[in-house]
Amino acid sequence: MGISGKTHLRGANLIGAKLQGADFQEADLVKTNLEGADLRGANLKKADLRGANLSDTHLLEGKGANLQEANLQEANLQGASLVKTNLEKANLERANLQLANLHLANLKGANLKRANFQVANLEGAYLQGTNLEGAYLQGTNLEEADLYGAGLQEANLQEANLRGANLYGADLHKAYLLRANLEGAKLEGANLTRVHDLSIDQASKVKTLYNAKLDEEILIPLKEKYPALFRGPEE
Repeated sequence: MGISGKTHLRGANLIGAKLQGADFQEADLVKTNLEGADLRGANLKKADLRGANLSDTHLLEGKGANLQEANLQEANLQGASLVKTNLEKANLERANLQLANLHLANLKGANLKRANFQVANLEGAYLQGTNLEGAYLQGTNLEEADLYGAGLQEANLQEANLRGANLYGADLHKAYLLRANLEGAKLEGANLTRVHDLSIDQASKVKTLYNAKLDEEILIPLKEKYPALFRGPEE
């Protein structure tokens, strides 16, 4: 595709367009309609996609698209294929990613504040240091995801699958955890103060709570029944 970087396509209608390998670096794609477009291997680094419609797009099936540092604030990515896509430091604040497939995607340092990931697939995704404050993650698959140091304050994780996820040092202050699967999750140094609906049974299934912060009403019974959860790696 011969489109060059710094392209101005603000508000354009590109429904179903074949844009494999296109160079949209730093392009103005604000409110552009890219529904169902094929963007495999496209370069969208630092592109401005605020409010754009990328629902049902194919951003990876083969070579992944590059969305590093792209601005996707309030963009619609519902049902998009973002497998292994590079979204490092991208701005996805309030973006709609319902049912999106982000398997093994790189979201390191991304802004995902209040983004909607309901029933999305984030299995094995790299989310180190991401801002997920107030994000909607109900029923989301985060199995084996790397959430090291992520900010999940007030995030809705009801019925989310966090099996085997790395939450080392993550901040889950006031997060909602009703029926979330925490089996084998690593919560060393995590902040779990004032979380909602975290049961003793749920917490007992994690891999570790070493140095984690918990409210006394759950900390005391957990330490009594499952002291091994609070032991350090060399104890």
